[in-house]
Amino acid sequence: MKNVILIGFMGVGKGSVAREVAKNSNYMIMDTDDLIESMENRRIKHIFKDDGEEYFRDLEKKVALWLEKSVSNTLISTGGGFYKQKNLKKIATVVFLDSPFDAIIKRIKEHPNAANKFKKRPLLSDLKAAKALYKQRRPEYLKLSDIVIDVTNKSATACAKELLKKVKKHA
Repeated sequence: MKNVILIGFMGVGKGSVAREVAKNSNYMIMDTDDLIESMENRRIKHIFKDDGEEYFRDLEKKVALWLEKSVSNTLISTGGGFYKQKNLKKIATVVFLDSPFDAIIKRIKEHPNAANKFKKRPLLSDLKAAKALYKQRRPEYLKLSDIVIDVTNKSATACAKELLKKVKKHA
């Protein structure tokens, strides 16, 4: 069983879908942002604030190299910019969770813990800039992906089932 890596814009539901996949498969799950926070012993928002985005991207690179060499049979959810890692295809089958920007923001706003969801994502502090970033990244996500799943108005459970079905066909 090969690794599967979830890419997509921040807030699209990569972590939620990963947790559902874990319930319904033999995949272990891992989150790149959680790995970085463990490595640094601090939250992503503090890494961005204290050391900047470039430093954070260097940490993502370290995690990507480790994943390639050390991880198998794992579903990996990623931060929104992790897709830029050069070795992505060597790590896993790449699954893009797709949704329109406005649907992503609506999803976050409707979450019971919405304030923390926004606070946790420094790049969402300016929605106009975030939308421009989304427009830049979406074509890149599409180009890199082996599988695309439209998650708009679907439960994490439905998305996980679709993912497992498509991954099996792709293997």
